[in-house]
Amino acid sequence: MTDTVGTPAAERGEALTSIDLDVQGMTCASCAARIQKKLNRIDGVRAAVNYATARAHVLAPRGTTSEALIDVVRAAGYDAGPPDPSEDAEAAARARTEAIRRRLVVSAAIAVPVMAVSMVTPWQFPGWQWVAFALTTPVLFWSGRGFHRSAWVNLRHGAFTMDTLISVGTLAAYLWSAFCLIFGNAGTLGMKHPFSLHLVRADSLDAVYFEAACGTITFILLGRWIEARSRSEAGSALRELLTMGARAVHVLDDDGTETTRPIEALRVGQCFVVRPGEKIASDGEVVEGASAIDAHVITGESVPVDVGPGDRVVGATLNTNGRLVVRATAVGADTQLSQIAHLVEQAQTGKSNAQRLADRIASVFVPVVIVLALLAFCAWLVAGAGVGFAITAGVSVLIISCPCALGLATPTALLAGTGRGAQLGVVIRGPEALERARAIDTVVMDKTGTLTRGEMSVQRITAAPGEDEDRVLVAAAALEAGSEHPIARAVVARAAGRGPAPAAGDFRV
Repeated sequence: MTDTVGTPAAERGEALTSIDLDVQGMTCASCAARIQKKLNRIDGVRAAVNYATARAHVLAPRGTTSEALIDVVRAAGYDAGPPDPSEDAEAAARARTEAIRRRLVVSAAIAVPVMAVSMVTPWQFPGWQWVAFALTTPVLFWSGRGFHRSAWVNLRHGAFTMDTLISVGTLAAYLWSAFCLIFGNAGTLGMKHPFSLHLVRADSLDAVYFEAACGTITFILLGRWIEARSRSEAGSALRELLTMGARAVHVLDDDGTETTRPIEALRVGQCFVVRPGEKIASDGEVVEGASAIDAHVITGESVPVDVGPGDRVVGATLNTNGRLVVRATAVGADTQLSQIAHLVEQAQTGKSNAQRLADRIASVFVPVVIVLALLAFCAWLVAGAGVGFAITAGVSVLIISCPCALGLATPTALLAGTGRGAQLGVVIRGPEALERARAIDTVVMDKTGTLTRGEMSVQRITAAPGEDEDRVLVAAAALEAGSEHPIARAVVARAAGRGPAPAAGDFRV
């Protein structure tokens, strides 16, 4: 983060504020790179825009408003707004995926016959090229309307994105084919496309390329649909992390009565009751009772930990076998679970070195491809190949450059990795940590419970001289049968099938 004289704001000791924005309208990594570049031009601002999460994370000098940042995003041709906590992100992701799927189904249903009749000579009936023209039109202007709209919006702001390649390439193939139909020989009834493995250079108007326009739109939509599904599934891990906490809490009033309320109603300092088998509603301190707490969702420790009055407990952990009265010490966004979720979200928004490289390439990729397409057109024209062949060569360069795998694969992998890690109890500090993890060859754990299944078992029985091991085991199981302790459950499980267990009287834990 630098100011106008190049001194990092953090080094100058300036107070910084963190602002998150939901960004709408991005269609590829080039869009994210463009928005990030615009935001970083603001004095003292450091922004990271992630295409996979559609989120911008901004560190700005205190006093910077989100409205000022939103205006910059809008000036770049996109839209943005503060995250809406009430929005159902999962439902919105499903709706976007379903919209892409509908366009894909229509496009594929039309593209398959168009591509078949255009590429298989015996299937080319009289007038097939006009039928292909009619069928390609809705695919290009309905199924592909999002690409053209995005290309136009970005062009108005002097920007080029992957959608520019898709729009220019498919429109060029469509319009050139329509020109050949109307003004050339391609519209003649009985015209056929002969199949050949040889490259033929000709300056003729007797060929059409509707299958290129139709097929490109369909395959790009297929990629966008797969991408949308991957992003939705990867993001679901973070959503599951956020839903691990309790939804209701049994608040203990001053007169000793219990009232069940939504978790949002809990306040710091209030006492609440946690029964066996329930999740602890929020971070707090045990006031009354004793139990064993299963905290593996937070700590990774698979063995429950005994707690009593004065011990601290963490929200979303499981109370196994005792009634507890807990005084809340943190609620809402201040709880450890919320802090973990925030760290995971920040990790997904951040960028690794590989992602920064991909963004730099994506930002110049589109203009370079357009220049190469023009060079290909001019080179074939100068070589005497003819206008028709030269246009075909230029359009081919545009079409084969449409997919943006480099800009997509890296942020999606980061999103999936950090989200899945959080789901398994591994919080990844940031993208750099995830990237450096490939060099790890040794892992040192401070707790054996982190590495186990969390289910104790009896490994060996040592009986006193003259005593039978099975008899000792059965007697021990009779004593442990009334306990919920992990060791007790292991002894009882080992004794199963070893004979009838005697009953234990006057049992106390």
